[in-house]
Amino acid sequence: MEKNNVSIMALVAVFFFPLLVPSKAISSNIGINYGRLGDNLPSPYRAIELIKSMNATRVKLYDTNPEILKLLSGTKIQVSIMVTNDLISAISASQDTANQWVRENVLPYYPNTLIRFIFVGNEILSYTMASDRQIWPLLVPAMRRIKNSLMEHNIKNIKLSTALAMDIMESTFPPSNGVFRPDMTKQVLVPLLQFLNGTRSFFFLDAYTYFPWSQNPKDISLDSALLRATNKTYTDPSNGLVYTNLLDQMLDSVVFAMSKLGFDNVKIGLSETGWPHFGDVDQPGVNIFNAATYNRNVVKKMMANPPAGTPARPGVAIPTFLFSLFDENQKDGQMTERNWGLLYPDGRPIYELDLTGQRSATDYPKLPDPTNNQGYKGNVWCVAASGVNSMDLRSALSSTCSAGYGLCDALAPGRDCYEPLSVRAHASYAFSSYWAKYRSTGATCHFNGLAVQTTMDPSHEFKS
Repeated sequence: MEKNNVSIMALVAVFFFPLLVPSKAISSNIGINYGRLGDNLPSPYRAIELIKSMNATRVKLYDTNPEILKLLSGTKIQVSIMVTNDLISAISASQDTANQWVRENVLPYYPNTLIRFIFVGNEILSYTMASDRQIWPLLVPAMRRIKNSLMEHNIKNIKLSTALAMDIMESTFPPSNGVFRPDMTKQVLVPLLQFLNGTRSFFFLDAYTYFPWSQNPKDISLDSALLRATNKTYTDPSNGLVYTNLLDQMLDSVVFAMSKLGFDNVKIGLSETGWPHFGDVDQPGVNIFNAATYNRNVVKKMMANPPAGTPARPGVAIPTFLFSLFDENQKDGQMTERNWGLLYPDGRPIYELDLTGQRSATDYPKLPDPTNNQGYKGNVWCVAASGVNSMDLRSALSSTCSAGYGLCDALAPGRDCYEPLSVRAHASYAFSSYWAKYRSTGATCHFNGLAVQTTMDPSHEFKS
């Protein structure tokens, strides 16, 4: 999963529509994303047992792992599987390749394993290099070929979709002003919406209120981002619809964007949503209290009976997958990327969460009050983490300094930071130097897990 930031201005502040008919056939039960990018995670058997113990009725995988699909056989858990991004091109070009994928990844397990969704690609439109853009127009043809193969086997109750991030939006605020990005609308999104409309499937979104709020906490209410009920609301000036939370604003901006293209009845689903419980020093609001509050409120909203829907589509169920089952320590990026889990790797809950939605907020044990909602205002450095492999650290030091631009000039013999002559001290200087220079363009203090942020000035390490 690659989290994508939504334009700050698009979501600052926080319709009249042909309403969808609420469908009794579509359950709003909560599902869980089961990612496995970690070297300390429990076995698939243990993971599935944990999912069952949590009363989750749906699970979404990021591949078609045979062991996991076999373990899910005979359970009542509805399963979503994924055609990985690297397979889209080949499947789009060949029905035989699509047929083979279905033979190998669906037929051996279905129907004993309750496969209900096949996601073709994961946030494929968030990859924007020239080579990535060549795959964009192949998405829907690949989906059609998989659908054709399923129909050849008379499989009619598996729906196809894809997971898209909120960076597909050109504008999201106010919600009635929602518009898709023009560089992908005609080429990808219109054909996708035609396919979803024709197959009665869902437009799935990876939508995180944390990102727009954390970018602009002064102008976006934390209560709104956490779906926490208050007396404050936002009224869309174009249609008078009243919003009590940021998630509804984000979802309805997509509803209105679809309507502008003539697709009033394509249903929306949440393929990912959640809140990180831990992060870097300079990331505001990442704590267990906020993560528990957000996910509990999402469950309550999505498990409401009758369905709550959104202001633009009241009463319409929204299939939702929380992100994620475990923390995943092998993910790149900021610290938050590795800390979205509901469970620690040993299976202990990071905080209690009732996925049935029956438990009231007052029934949960009290959590520590958050201390970092305002964000850290002081200086932050990026230094070598304790206990990491010295050979790995030496390699990272060499790689970082090879970037040039004078990043490591002060480490040369006779220069200010040459001593002490230790790999850790030199690496800490190099990491901080690189991060300081490139932080504004997206660089993170990670360095493949070898670095951490600190509020303690590390300059003493460079003094003899």
